[in-house]
Amino acid sequence: MSVELDFFIDLFELICVIIVFSIFVIRSRWFSDAVKRRYTWKNQAVLIVFFGLLSIYGTLGGLSILGEPLNVGDIGPMLGGLFCGPYVGIGAGLIGAALISATGGTTSLPCSIAAVLSGLFAGLVYLLLKKDFAGVKIAVVFAVAMESLQMLIILAMVKPPEIAFEIVSFAAIPMIIANVIGILIFSYLFRNLLEEKKTINERDQYEKEVAKNRAELEIASEIQTNFLPGAIPEIPGFSIFALSRPAKEVGGDFYDFIDCGGEETGIVIADVSGKGVPAALFMVLSKTLMNASAGWNRSIKKAMEDANNLILAESGAGMFVTLFYMRLNHSSKKIEYANAGHCPPLYLGASDNDFLPLNPTGMALGVLEDNKYGAGEISTSSGDLIVFFTDGITESINTREEEFGEERLKEIIMNNRHKKPDEIADLIIESVDLHSAGNPQFDDITLIILKVL
Repeated sequence: MSVELDFFIDLFELICVIIVFSIFVIRSRWFSDAVKRRYTWKNQAVLIVFFGLLSIYGTLGGLSILGEPLNVGDIGPMLGGLFCGPYVGIGAGLIGAALISATGGTTSLPCSIAAVLSGLFAGLVYLLLKKDFAGVKIAVVFAVAMESLQMLIILAMVKPPEIAFEIVSFAAIPMIIANVIGILIFSYLFRNLLEEKKTINERDQYEKEVAKNRAELEIASEIQTNFLPGAIPEIPGFSIFALSRPAKEVGGDFYDFIDCGGEETGIVIADVSGKGVPAALFMVLSKTLMNASAGWNRSIKKAMEDANNLILAESGAGMFVTLFYMRLNHSSKKIEYANAGHCPPLYLGASDNDFLPLNPTGMALGVLEDNKYGAGEISTSSGDLIVFFTDGITESINTREEEFGEERLKEIIMNNRHKKPDEIADLIIESVDLHSAGNPQFDDITLIILKVL
């Protein structure tokens, strides 16, 4: 094995020890503060001492070539300057230079100068790159340039020239390679640290967003639940059941029962556009305004038109609501209704085998100012059934992307028309859940079943 190779191996052993120490400093809070540009005199001083100690170790662990001590003492200043700025680089360089000078020898002065210049130039690179990581390639090129500069300083200052040339020709390649390896490993460690911190920051940001969304959904769900009727009213001559099951991503389904005075009760079922808290708040607004409009307007058409203008004036952000409003008379059992773009409720007469859909009589509320609405009227008799629903039922999908659909809903109603409203509702929900098994509920499910006694 050649002397040059022995020299390189010994220098490489020095680098390995330096890297072990570097791992500790990279994980230290002082280095983390420097990476985050939180500069204080304390962390600058600690880093100067650390990289200065690296320079000292590289100097003391050096080898003697032709009676002259050569070492990797300038790796400390290079690392300090490139990664922590000029103060750390120059400070570490001065510490290393002081020890190199104390060792004596022909090369002590040029090596001392090289140590200080390495820290200075590394710090300048740090500033030129606006205190960002230079990158592995730039760091390696810089290490080659600094070691080459040291060799040039030795050639210029050591006398006689023959000795200087012999020292440089023997030590240049091993020292350059050893320093490059040290810088390379440290750069990779540092880059991994940055990527790790980036990943942690992204994870923390993601967790914050998840927590924020979860809190928003909980708030929306609470709003939606609190503004649904606390109890289903008893309506003479009718049996009624209602339920609303919010999806995980809360929307704005709602239903309501309105005391219209005398012997009349209003029933509302609606679906607000959008999801989350905005939809829940818009649901509260729509429910409140519809309730007020239905209370002061005897005409169903006028109630819908006033509610439309009120909602449009207060909504903003392009939100709207599909809504079905029905007013039923307890004694005559006559029903009057208006449908603002909502899923048509299904009316099934006691002696009929076909459904009568209560189709839209106007567009959704909150879309167009001064929009006009029509009204429909039905005279019911004992055994008649009306099923009100939102599209969370019919648009529920299975793992094959197949919708539950209106035909399945009609089949369940037809096959169970003689049962109580709550029993029919349970069968519908059970069928929807069975159909969509394996898929999460993506939309609110709201259902009202009215049966004439």
